[in-house]
Amino acid sequence: MKLDQDRITARKSWMGLLAKAPAAELSALWGALGTSPTHRVLRAPEIGGVMVRGRAGAIGAAFNLGEMTVTRCSVVLEDGTVGHAYVQGRDKGKATQAALVDALMQTAAAAHVEQVILAPLRKAAAETKAKRAAKAAATKVDFFTMVRGED
Repeated sequence: MKLDQDRITARKSWMGLLAKAPAAELSALWGALGTSPTHRVLRAPEIGGVMVRGRAGAIGAAFNLGEMTVTRCSVVLEDGTVGHAYVQGRDKGKATQAALVDALMQTAAAAHVEQVILAPLRKAAAETKAKRAAKAAATKVDFFTMVRGED
């Protein structure tokens, strides 16, 4: 059971990474992979919308934040492995590539796909997060009380 939970957690991680990755970056890395597996489209890429919900402080009551456009796609590889993708935006090519990466990550090619596609995407996401954090930290104001010496 622990192994299944680890696989589910890992899959959630790479699918989230693919969903948020810039389309141009994913496309370039897909080209660098150097393979295009034989596959059949189960669900052609289609564009739709989802309602995004949020919570104040991650613990408050849920509220509707707004709508977001997503594109979904499902593919099946020659060996029967199925890959799915839901990606932000309207890019059908990105959705197809993300579904293919999901499928390949469930095969023996997983290590190669991790090295060529997912590791660079993780690094870019971490750098973007660090830049955003540094920009926010530059505007941080620390309030403190000075002791006057009166007791």
